[in-house]
Amino acid sequence: MGISGFDERFARERRARLQAERLLAQRSEELYSANKKLAEHAHALSHTVIAQREENAALIGRSTRTQAALEVATEKAVIAERRLWDALSAVEDGFAIFDRDWRLAVANPAWLGAFDGVADVAPGASYEAILRIAVDEGLIDLQGEDADDWVDRMIARWEGASITQTDIRLFNGVYVRLIDKRTPQGDMVSLAVDITDTIRRARALEHARDRAEAATRAKSTFLANMSHEIRTPMNGVVAMAGLLRDTALSDEQRLYAETIQNSGTALLTIINDILDYSKIDAGKMLLHLESFDLRHLIDEIFRLMRPGLEGKDLRLVLDYDMFLPARMVGDPGRVRQILTNLIGNAVKFTEAGHVTVRVIGVPDAAQPETLPVRIVVEDTGIGIAPEMQAHIFGEFNQVEAQATRRFDGTGLGLAITRQLVALMGGEIWLTSALGQGSSFGLSLPFGRDPAVAADPAPPEEPPIAAKRGLHVLAAEDNKTNQLVFRAMLKGVDLSLDLVENGALALARYHEGRPDLILTDISMPEMDGMALARAIRAHEVQMGLPPVPIIAMTAHAMESDRDRILAAGIDACLTKPLDKTLLHDMIRRYAPPDCGVIAGLKAANA
Repeated sequence: MGISGFDERFARERRARLQAERLLAQRSEELYSANKKLAEHAHALSHTVIAQREENAALIGRSTRTQAALEVATEKAVIAERRLWDALSAVEDGFAIFDRDWRLAVANPAWLGAFDGVADVAPGASYEAILRIAVDEGLIDLQGEDADDWVDRMIARWEGASITQTDIRLFNGVYVRLIDKRTPQGDMVSLAVDITDTIRRARALEHARDRAEAATRAKSTFLANMSHEIRTPMNGVVAMAGLLRDTALSDEQRLYAETIQNSGTALLTIINDILDYSKIDAGKMLLHLESFDLRHLIDEIFRLMRPGLEGKDLRLVLDYDMFLPARMVGDPGRVRQILTNLIGNAVKFTEAGHVTVRVIGVPDAAQPETLPVRIVVEDTGIGIAPEMQAHIFGEFNQVEAQATRRFDGTGLGLAITRQLVALMGGEIWLTSALGQGSSFGLSLPFGRDPAVAADPAPPEEPPIAAKRGLHVLAAEDNKTNQLVFRAMLKGVDLSLDLVENGALALARYHEGRPDLILTDISMPEMDGMALARAIRAHEVQMGLPPVPIIAMTAHAMESDRDRILAAGIDACLTKPLDKTLLHDMIRRYAPPDCGVIAGLKAANA
């Protein structure tokens, strides 16, 4: 081979070697790039695996914690359920739940115990079946009710929109109150409460109330009867003593007559105080509102007090508000009682000086229809010690100590006065200094008399001369009272027909109608109320005008007065009779055509 051929071969081999080297370099670069990518992928995969491992670990921890919390919650729920059931089992009241189909779902031992171990009363039993079992086993005291009617009534309770509670009595005398409520899901929750002790307490209270009411009625009856029995003879004592004083007597005889009359009047005051206190205490005191003249009323009280001024250097003074209307609306009888008590006490406890009554109007713009009046009774008497003032208005309290008392009294007067003032909606107060005097003040809300402003009273007409005699029919069974009655009307120009009972009075009425009838209430054969009812019935039947009928009675209770007036009687005179009041009543109810009746005692005498 020549040199040229060798060089060419060498060049080819060189080119082949260079080409192989370039291919190797290329393959090396590709292999490096692949390894680099493979390394990057492996690195990324490694991080993913680590993150996944961490996430799996977190999930495992969370699941473990959730499982633990669930186990704790389940344990708490079991404990709460057990405690609830233990509590329901411990209570003495029955508790049961019925499902929406009215089948027993669950019940505590107290509820099941009422059925005394009957096996059929268990979860799954129907409500109606349980009711039937209770009836058939004699567990329910039906108290005369038909068994089927009782079951139907109990079922009807549950069928209503609103389930009312009901009480049942078991065979052993136990009372159970059933309280049933429907849940929003339709279940029925039933509670059976033992109310036996409550029933027994209620019955005991009812018995105690009945005994208290019976005692109150017995007390009232006793007081009314004693008042009647005492007033009947006292009518003879006081009235006859008063009549005796009107005769010609020596000074010594007059003293004896006045002592008899004053002692009887004092006894009647005690009786009246006890009756009034009893009525107020029982809540039976009523007010009778009418128009009256307050100034005239106080003047009358002053006239009654004047005999008590004898032997004393004492003046009665009235300071009356000139701007007050002439008449006002209130209960004049109770106002008179209040003021008589206050003024009488002032006169009794004052030896010298004055007893002043101040009357002042206190207008209230907020209540123009009322007429507030303030009355103050001042005296210059013995006064009241500070330690006594706190309870002076209490029952049976006296100004003086019991051992050193100089003045008589029941100790009820001021207690009654305070209660009467409160009944009228007023107030009473006291200011006093020992040895200097006392001042009792009260405020009373009177009403305005519309007739005073709208229709002034017409001037008084001169007396009409008598045209005929006055015919009076009277019924009184007590001989002493008959004597008193005749004596009180002695010298009065009238014709008196006095009989012993209501039957005789009714017969005389039919013989000739009288102008006026005065009758006792308690009489044999026919009492005064029966007489009045018979006369009123006859008047209605015959179309006759009613004849005035006036009761003369020893029944002094408010209920007696209402009962008497309801019989058709026009007015009442309480025994012992007062001559002035009797004459005033005759004057008031005598027919106008009788004119002026001679011999009647003047009202202000």
